Amino acid sequence: MINISSPLLGNDEIEAITKVLRSGALAQGTETEKFEEAFASYIGTKYAIATNSGTAALHVALLASGIGEGDEVITSPFSFIATANAILFCGAKPIFVDIDEDTFNINPNLIREKITPRTKAILPVHLYGQPCDMKEIANICNEHDLILIEDACQAHGAEYAGKKAGSFGVGCFSFYPTKNMTTGEGGMITTDNESIAEKARMLRSHGQRGRYVHEILGYNYRMTDMAAAIGICQLGKLDEFNQRRIDNAKFLSGEIAGIEGLVPPFVTPNVRHVFHQFTVRVGKEFTLSRDELRQSLSEHGVGSAIYYPLPIYRQQLYQKLGYDDNLPVSEKAAQEVLSLPVRPDLRQEELETIVRALLK
Repeated sequence: MINISSPLLGNDEIEAITKVLRSGALAQGTETEKFEEAFASYIGTKYAIATNSGTAALHVALLASGIGEGDEVITSPFSFIATANAILFCGAKPIFVDIDEDTFNINPNLIREKITPRTKAILPVHLYGQPCDMKEIANICNEHDLILIEDACQAHGAEYAGKKAGSFGVGCFSFYPTKNMTTGEGGMITTDNESIAEKARMLRSHGQRGRYVHEILGYNYRMTDMAAAIGICQLGKLDEFNQRRIDNAKFLSGEIAGIEGLVPPFVTPNVRHVFHQFTVRVGKEFTLSRDELRQSLSEHGVGSAIYYPLPIYRQQLYQKLGYDDNLPVSEKAAQEVLSLPVRPDLRQEELETIVRALLK
């Protein structure tokens, strides 16, 4: 089976983590500091704050930015649920704006109509590795004095107009095993704002600025040095991994472009899409339904996945909270999207197997 995703680890990651294990210093320490410095340099921000998950990064970034009880945060309904849940963690309310038909990212043309006196921030999601329209979203934030927090959990190394995702506002990244780079579990916050960085460091470690001096309510969201050691190795390979994903996506898109009812990913001209997922649309014109196609691909040894089968507001949690949104583009995407393997370690024969399976 050609799996949809698989962490790509080598001997250098094994050696790095073994070195940490032998040192006996396993918790957050010097390796985490090195990883933070390297990641901030890579993204192009002054600061990077490591956490133990992407969800923790989102939660801390929101809190450090001053999001709290009664605030509203505009975001996408077409994402992993952690995006919106992190807003709930702060006592704030997610306000969902429909997505763009082509990119699956939040549609900036629809944001203004959802802004109210309670709106405090905009939280766009760079879905599948393609950056949002950051120029327009940043303009809206400036016009309405709103905080910009980027969910870049699927966009390590992605760029908009030559600038990396996670450097426009407060960036949030995940290092889950399926991501373009991994630390096993882990996350990172990126920012140029010194006060946000300082507060984020306190929030991730029980609200303490110094040892056993607790100034605010905080959490245990620290990254271990074991995870950081892996992250340092992975960061050094990220550009190569991303380029392989881009090349694989280009091949797949070219080969399936003529299949009626199967729409390959759209790439905005001024962005670097790093293809965390290679997501096609399975339209009504295709010979099989999406579920039938998944079954057929599986029978031909090709894995696939649906990201995401429900807009967030359709999840039971949000239904219980009283959400009754019906955003048509998100609804349609949830019925049509299918992600195919685009891993950096795919061999040419595996790429050709994927194409043959789709053609059959």
